[in-house]
Amino acid sequence: MEKLEDLKNALSDALAKKEIIVDDIFIQKKGKYTFLTVVLDKVGGIDLDGIVEATHIVNPIVDEYDVCQSEYILDVISKERG
Repeated sequence: MEKLEDLKNALSDALAKKEIIVDDIFIQKKGKYTFLTVVLDKVGGIDLDGIVEATHIVNPIVDEYDVCQSEYILDVISKERG
């Protein structure tokens, strides 16, 4: 879990420039697939273009930290509003 916390801190630092908040990050197995999910938020919400832009920042950092021992799917999503 320490690796995930380090990754969350690195992502938070990188995304702060875009005023994007890393709300959560977790690894979850669904069937035969493993997902590394990064939940993002922003004051006023974050739209699809913001998610795409953030994914371009997130992807190389996730690769650098290598938190999963096996293959995984990177899932960058926005925090649900409700």
